[in-house]
Amino acid sequence: MMNGHITGIDHVQIAVPANAEAACRAFYVNLLGMPEIAKPPLLARRGGLWVKAGDQQLHCGVEPDFTPARKAHPALMAKRIDDLAARLEGAGHAVVWDDANPAVRRFFTHDPFGNRLEFVAAD
Repeated sequence: MMNGHITGIDHVQIAVPANAEAACRAFYVNLLGMPEIAKPPLLARRGGLWVKAGDQQLHCGVEPDFTPARKAHPALMAKRIDDLAARLEGAGHAVVWDDANPAVRRFFTHDPFGNRLEFVAAD
């Protein structure tokens, strides 16, 4: 057996449709408050958007034949999770709380493209 070489996750990528940058920015940057990261020029030509999620990153990558992820999803840690849920609902995003794991306070919602997102209480 090899010694572990994996030290963490640098980023998670979700797929978005072409020309989705404004909607990504409105949702991930403005609504969720995730800081945008400037993409390197060669990668910026591909479209999409990168944002910070604590020490990690979430990359919204353009997929030509886009289909939203209905089951696979990133789980994002969130402070003041009740406030975030109310903010999302106020912006028209349905929030579904899940208590299947009593040790974790969490809910699910979808981004503007139908990708499933999980939010886990960080406090």
